[in-house]
Amino acid sequence: MRSKQQAQNLIKILQYVYGYVEVRLGDIASIVRGNGLQKRDFTEEGVGCIHYGQIYTKYGMVAEKTISFVEESLAEKLRKVEKGDIIFAVTSENIEDLCKCVVWLGEDEIVTGGHTAILKHNQNSKFLAYYFQTEAFHSQKRKLATGTKVMDITATKLEEILISLPPLEEQQRIVDILDRFDRLCNDISEGLPAEIEARQKQYEYYREKLLNFKKL
Repeated sequence: MRSKQQAQNLIKILQYVYGYVEVRLGDIASIVRGNGLQKRDFTEEGVGCIHYGQIYTKYGMVAEKTISFVEESLAEKLRKVEKGDIIFAVTSENIEDLCKCVVWLGEDEIVTGGHTAILKHNQNSKFLAYYFQTEAFHSQKRKLATGTKVMDITATKLEEILISLPPLEEQQRIVDILDRFDRLCNDISEGLPAEIEARQKQYEYYREKLLNFKKL
């Protein structure tokens, strides 16, 4: 059984030859479940924290600051999140929201709690987060999720998800394009509803194209 480092070395070779390679998330990252943390644990100051419910309601794709904190004594018992890590909400009442994620780009280490999974990796965080919005990701997620009224996906199942992974330079190029398109969509957010909807559909179309390498 090859080590994760051997797998990553092989990935780099295949990227050099073919431009991208289809890999398991578990080959490029480690995924751990969060633990503890309830809203009643929040304090006015202390160590920054992200509760799984806030990923659905309070955060966008990227965060550099938290809106909640916990005491340092509790933070020592919780899962740590470092700059570049991605936090998934892995419990949801509907399949569409399951695995919504936020990239942590703050300088300080923070913590998270139960019903989350933390993705630690050495890829482009925003590229991965954009990929996790694609139909290629969602179609696999639907097959791996369990539950009826409350949906859940385990860290082990997340590791099995396949992702098309280009070299880091290409990841950054794609991120730059999607970032510009995202800003453009936000600039017209106060326009006519039909125009906003059309631009959003256009954005989603190009995101799928950019991140579906088999069809390029």
